[in-house]
Amino acid sequence: MNPVNPKKLLHSKWTALQPVKKEKHFLVSDVERNDDGAIIHCEIEAIMTRRAFQIDWRELRNSDRWACGWV
Repeated sequence: MNPVNPKKLLHSKWTALQPVKKEKHFLVSDVERNDDGAIIHCEIEAIMTRRAFQIDWRELRNSDRWACGWV
């Protein structure tokens, strides 16, 4: 399980361990919070293609699919 701090999620870097369409490296480009401070929206952007995807931020904890940083 990858350690993910919700307060430091914005602009964090991630590597997909099973890349799709040569998209391996990602950057968290947008995080939205509700009034209570809980994350309601997280968007990652592929560095190579600049495509953005909405993702559940808890998904980044899965160490079988994601690695912290750019590996």
